[in-house]
Amino acid sequence: MGALHTVVMVFYILVCVVLTIIVLMQEGKNAGLSGSISGAAETYWGKNKARSMEGKLVVLTRVLAAVFIILSVVLNMPFWTK
Repeated sequence: MGALHTVVMVFYILVCVVLTIIVLMQEGKNAGLSGSISGAAETYWGKNKARSMEGKLVVLTRVLAAVFIILSVVLNMPFWTK
């Protein structure tokens, strides 16, 4: 179990680092505020945001957050201490 715990822990640390980097790469929610005030919220870029790099970062953040939570639960299971 010791080697498996080490592998899972290394993967967990990698997920933590990548998740932090991806969150820092994303634009803030206030970045689009000036466009929505002026009425430009429904432009081409607003409609196709999911296909853009920002949309992919949001999806990747959600996936990595789910992996982070699952690994956190798995690493706190009592069978690692046996």
